[in-house]
Amino acid sequence: MGTTVWINATLYTGTEKIEKGFVRCAKTILDIGEMADFKEAEGDTIIDAAGKIIVPGFIDVHSHGGYGWDSMDGNPEEIDQMVHKMQQEGITSYFATTMTQSYQNIEKAMVAIKEAAERNPVIQGIHLEGPFVSVDFKGAQPEEYIKIPDAAMMRKWNDLSGGLIRLVTYAPETSDATEFEKYCVDHNIVLSVGHSNATRAQLMDSKASHVTHLYNAQRGLHHREPGVTGHAFLEKLYSEMIVDGYHIAPDMVNIAYQILGPDHIELITDSMRAKGMPDGESELGGQKVFVKDKQARLADGTLAGSVLQFKDAFKNMMAFTGCRIEDAVKMSSVNQAKEFGLTQKGTLEVGKDADMVVFDQDLNLEQTISFGELVLKN
Repeated sequence: MGTTVWINATLYTGTEKIEKGFVRCAKTILDIGEMADFKEAEGDTIIDAAGKIIVPGFIDVHSHGGYGWDSMDGNPEEIDQMVHKMQQEGITSYFATTMTQSYQNIEKAMVAIKEAAERNPVIQGIHLEGPFVSVDFKGAQPEEYIKIPDAAMMRKWNDLSGGLIRLVTYAPETSDATEFEKYCVDHNIVLSVGHSNATRAQLMDSKASHVTHLYNAQRGLHHREPGVTGHAFLEKLYSEMIVDGYHIAPDMVNIAYQILGPDHIELITDSMRAKGMPDGESELGGQKVFVKDKQARLADGTLAGSVLQFKDAFKNMMAFTGCRIEDAVKMSSVNQAKEFGLTQKGTLEVGKDADMVVFDQDLNLEQTISFGELVLKN
């Protein structure tokens, strides 16, 4: 594999802004800096990126599916194809996300995701969303499969996945979760409170360090009880946000941003199989979902995941909060890499994987580069 150099670009590396810079890549980043220091090397393929903006590839730690597929289908080939399609949104690292279902279906998904990850290194982990959640805030999680946190099942599923589980959503208030939490902490699985009716006191006794889709499907902020949302604000927990304009009103996105700042928010899509597909009937966890006007809902009107593309979440965050590109980069790449120990991801630095997104001046996505290879060109 030869080397490719993007020159004359505005680079947002995740640590600094380079107004007129270059980045030289093979599978990893070989060199990066200002154009004043650029020297063409033998074998370079030069791409003039004047007027372009380059940022680190996006990391989505919460996405169930898209483009007609879902991780719970348990088909390795389809999961692989689905993740390749995700790259058109700028996603270069992906946590395949499950949901509350039968133990048999979850086990099937663990095996399939493991097989898909063996052929597709964009899959960096699994987010187990449920079944250890609360019926009080089940959202679109099927109630009949909800269980209390179970350390033995976590062990079994993590073994089946080849140790790919990196994040688990649970409701710590539903039982004594001590054993469950200990297993997760010992195996570097981040504990995320979500679909939960926990009080702040209960959360202070838990090991949860992350919040699943802030504001959504959780005990909200109240003047007599901070709840899950208030706890996230007070403890500055890493907090996922679905910034599609429907799950969270733009003003509430801005409130969270003002409190948590760019260092503690992680943009996610929480997308389901209907993303990238025409409006109409779809499916999530065995339930009928109806997609219309960029919203996915159950028959009773409950939001059921999203059809949000990551590139739009990136732009929406800036539109809703007035934050800078530098800040949006933290929330789309840097924070996820830091929290989950993805040492090869998250920033544009020598030695890291050459995962990049190229925008025009209006932040329209033009190219996605994954491991140095151009996987999307508009």
